[in-house]
Amino acid sequence: MKNLKVTLFTLVLIIGFSSLKAQDNNNPWAVGFGLNAVDFYPTNPGLMGHGSWFNEFVNVGDHYNIVPAISRVTVGKYIADGFSIEAAGSINTISNIGDNSVSNDSYFSLDGAVKYDLNNMIGETSWFDPYASVGGGYVWMGNFGTGTFNGGLGINFWFNDNVGFNLESKYKHAFESNIVQHFQHSAGLIIKFGGIDTDKDGVYDNEDACPEVYGLVEYNGCPDSDNDGVIDSKDDCPNVAGLASLNGCPDTDGDGITDKDDACPNDKGTKVNKGCPDTDGDGVVDKDDVCPAVAGPEANKGCPWPDTDGDGVFDKDDNCVNVAGTAANKGCPEITADVVAKLEDLFKTVYFDTAKNTFKPETISKLDEAASIMKKYPTAKFAISGHTDSVGNSKSNMKLSEERANAVKNYLVTKGVSSNNLTAKGYGEDMPVASNNTRAGRAENRRVEVKLVN
Repeated sequence: MKNLKVTLFTLVLIIGFSSLKAQDNNNPWAVGFGLNAVDFYPTNPGLMGHGSWFNEFVNVGDHYNIVPAISRVTVGKYIADGFSIEAAGSINTISNIGDNSVSNDSYFSLDGAVKYDLNNMIGETSWFDPYASVGGGYVWMGNFGTGTFNGGLGINFWFNDNVGFNLESKYKHAFESNIVQHFQHSAGLIIKFGGIDTDKDGVYDNEDACPEVYGLVEYNGCPDSDNDGVIDSKDDCPNVAGLASLNGCPDTDGDGITDKDDACPNDKGTKVNKGCPDTDGDGVVDKDDVCPAVAGPEANKGCPWPDTDGDGVFDKDDNCVNVAGTAANKGCPEITADVVAKLEDLFKTVYFDTAKNTFKPETISKLDEAASIMKKYPTAKFAISGHTDSVGNSKSNMKLSEERANAVKNYLVTKGVSSNNLTAKGYGEDMPVASNNTRAGRAENRRVEVKLVN
């Protein structure tokens, strides 16, 4: 009979350990080390030297059998849903059974139990972890042995995620009368281990929503690169802080359109206009509207008046409707220093027939080029001056220079340059630029010049 019970108990333990399925990876293993106390007194009412059930349950001095050393070792593993299994071995020396003294019988026990975490019923308390257990075991005391049915209650007080203090009280019902029913109490340290944290972020894989990516505890182990409260896996803009309502993307102008989809991220607009404002409601968004405060057709770039040359000056105010210019110059182009220099160079190549005001053939192309440039700047005014060397009569030279200056002006007018923009004057031999004592100098002095007046 005894061997049969031992065999059955061993089978229960083997089946229990071999039937484990997928385990909780958050520190599924636990080992315990501590003391145990055996008390026969409050479990055997009617026997000599024993009290009623639970009588003097904590009479440590009179009834507890304790070895002052580590006398109990446990190994356990979490299963699932608050259930775990545990194997425990303990030793003791029995010097009293109730009020009866005995001659220090040895006590050995091997127990197996299924434990249930009561926090699953009362709510998670973190450091306070009560449990109930049920199981069986075998006890050897003196020359006798017996199988037992065990049931108990215990508490783990956790100092941190891995280390705690364990208290347990277990009733052991013996199947053989040579070892009476008794309580076994225990106290000691318990250590949990075996949890897996693949990304080393302090969140175990079973609780880590991103087990292979280093993350933050407050986000269940997932990263939030831009610290906007939206984890990267759900963040459409993981590297730029944004709003949870916009999947982690920013909205600088607060118009409800994310910056990445907003054509005007700094100006509050509408979805219809891709985030851009249209102040005057003319269908042309402000950034493309030359007249953002006045409604106008798209053909006029949002203005009620046309701007034919697109220079930002409306035709009604533009003195050069067909030529792009500047507002400062009333819509006309402003001539640059480079253009003036180009004209001055061209006029240096204007040559006349000897003692006449008629052009040499090679001069015509130069004058044509100068005229085409001047026409581009209809508000620019030029002064044309004629000059001679000192050879001949000064009065004749003055007349010749005047005729040559006017010849240039008249030719330019025939090519479309406004006569209002040109003045012509001769200076004869009065303004030499070189010495008239040399042939080269006299050649330089025979010239026509053009100067920008304004």
